Amino acid sequence: QVQLLESGGGLVQAGNSLRLSCAGAGVTFDSVAVGWFRQAPGKERGFVAAMHWGGASTNYAASVKGRFTISRDIASNTVYLQMNNMKPEDTAVYYCGAGPWSSVVLSKPTYWGQGTQVTVSA
Repeated sequence: QVQLLESGGGLVQAGNSLRLSCAGAGVTFDSVAVGWFRQAPGKERGFVAAMHWGGASTNYAASVKGRFTISRDIASNTVYLQMNNMKPEDTAVYYCGAGPWSSVVLSKPTYWGQGTQVTVSA
């Protein structure tokens, strides 16, 4: 059984940083692509960032490129999302997802985590 567990969400002031973690069980992150997605109130869940299973390729939404960085630690089977220079519009529930690369970049991963709330105050 595959489980993805996000952590690290919270309240942060605009301009500051936060790091989210996604720990995997039942799947190894060097065999699947992993992505981060977010859903703001009243909006659809959307793509934020993804990393190919090989680790060499990453992809970012235009709204976060240059501010957010996705990375992974194979030893602990954890994927991170480092969020810098955060803005109020980054406020959302952030989800981790895993699956084939083509599915992850289309925001349709096979597996989903339960989400973690991120709130950015002005």
